[in-house]
Formats: sequence, C-alpha cells, structure tokens
Amino acid sequence: MSEPRLHWQEEGDPKGAPVVFAHALGLDLRLWDKVLPLLPTGLRLIRFDLRGHGQSEVPPAPYAMGALVRDAEALLDRLEVLDCVFVGLSVGGLIAQGLAVKRLDMVRALVLSNTAAKIGTRAIWEGRVEAVRQGGITAIADATLERWFPKSFRDGPDGRLWRDRLLSTPVEGYIGVSAAIGGTDLITPTSGLRLPTLVLAGDRDGSTPPDLVRELADLIPGSDFRILRGAGHLPPVDQPEVFAAKLCDFLTRIGHSSS
Repeated sequence: MSEPRLHWQEEGDPKGAPVVFAHALGLDLRLWDKVLPLLPTGLRLIRFDLRGHGQSEVPPAPYAMGALVRDAEALLDRLEVLDCVFVGLSVGGLIAQGLAVKRLDMVRALVLSNTAAKIGTRAIWEGRVEAVRQGGITAIADATLERWFPKSFRDGPDGRLWRDRLLSTPVEGYIGVSAAIGGTDLITPTSGLRLPTLVLAGDRDGSTPPDLVRELADLIPGSDFRILRGAGHLPPVDQPEVFAAKLCDFLTRIGHSSS
C-alpha cells in the first residue's frame, strides 16, 4: 500500500539545521503555532499532520505505529532531512522514539514532550475507539479536554478553540491513531537509544502524568528531564513561552543552534 499524502509546512531557513515537530492525537500541526515564532532564526522548521489528521489523507483504520513512523521517515527522506532534532508530543513522542531507533542518521537528538514509551493499555484504547465509533469524537471530548488542560484554561476562549479543533478531527483518523497507540510498547527499543534527549512533563497533565514521563526519561541514559509547572498535556498551547525556552536552551546546548 502506498504511503498516504501528508500535509506539511516548512518555515525558517531552508539551509538551516532541521527541527521537526509531530503533534498529539486529535490535533494537527497548529499545535506548534505559538512556539515556532519564539525559536531562533536560522533553523529549518518542519511540521506535519499525522495520517488521518488535519489536512493529511485519511486511510482506513486501524493504523500501526510502524506505519506512523514510516510516514514521518518517508516525508523526511523526500525533504532530504538528516541529523534533525525531532520534537514529538504525546503520540508524536512515540513516533519520535520509533524513528530514532530506526534511523539514527535522520535523528541526532530528541525532544519528548508529555509522552512515554507505552501510553495506557490496549484495553483502555479499545474502549476509547468503541466510544468514538458509537458517539463520534463528541463522546470523548469533555474527558479529553480535562486531561489536556488545567480548568482555568479550559473555561476560557482558548479552551473552546482547542475543543473545536479536537472535534474537527476525522473520526477514522482518530480511531486509527488510537489503535496504533494501544498496540505500542517501546520500552525495550527506547532503552537502547543513546542520543541527546530532552524529556518534558506538565505537572497538571492528566494524559501522561509526570511520573510516567519520568519513567521514559529513565530509559535513556543522560536524558534531561524537566517538569513544567502549571502545564497540562499540551504545553505548546498553555505554556508556549516556557516550552520554547526549554527547547531553545536544549538546541543551544547540543550545538544545533547558535542562539
């Protein structure tokens, strides 16, 4: 089967050091809208919509994590990207780990935000899939927003905006990626990684709580684990300045950016 067409955007300096961004389940590349303007000039910034999300094609569900990793690999091969810093949040972080294991020539460093090597259980994700099949994404929207954001953010206008973005996700795409997450356990392959890694957790994250994210950091020797105070599951949305500062510091420390 041919790879689905992915929607992607490239910003910054096309000759700069590449930084690639992968978003969370039920969202799209707009997750990074508030972060990218805060990053140094001179970087090549690439972001994309996962299959079944945003403006990317929607293949029939279910999907496998290997397919999501191949999607990212094929896109970056087409864009001739090597030695990138791959920034992945939630399922984007699972994709980041899988790609780093497969293509060390393509990924020189990782930023793993609000993610883990294994997220939830197969039974939990099967229940989520069934709920969405029966009632659409509306059936899980309130519970999802509660896991994503602190109450003060959810109750404001931005909370309603992100709820609308969740609801705009194609049902088939949401179900497909949910199945991929439910079938993924990267504990063993991730424990073999040896590359610069920044691991970020939000202390109000109801999807991937800090203790779970810390377990991921413990798998990768030398990784830098940081907790973002007051942040939920999507720090690029509710704490973009803090998230960007952590990312900028990491890029400078590993020599990927000079500023």
